[in-house]
Amino acid sequence: MDELKWTYLTDAQGRLQADLLKSYFEAYGIEVELFQEALGQHIFPTNLDILGNVQIFVSKEQAENARKLLDEYYKNPTE
Repeated sequence: MDELKWTYLTDAQGRLQADLLKSYFEAYGIEVELFQEALGQHIFPTNLDILGNVQIFVSKEQAENARKLLDEYYKNPTE
């Protein structure tokens, strides 16, 4: 049986924030997958409440590095 490749990293509120984080991680070579309920993404696009929640998963091998980058991202907001 194959082991899972992905591990949960964090949630983003809305697809825009999730896509920004995905780009940020990919710039550092970290593989990223986003998961959002179809209702909140395609049928009734929103970034409010649970429908706007996007889960961010990263490769298990890169999870520790991704957590460090996430901490840096939130400590040093863009000016």
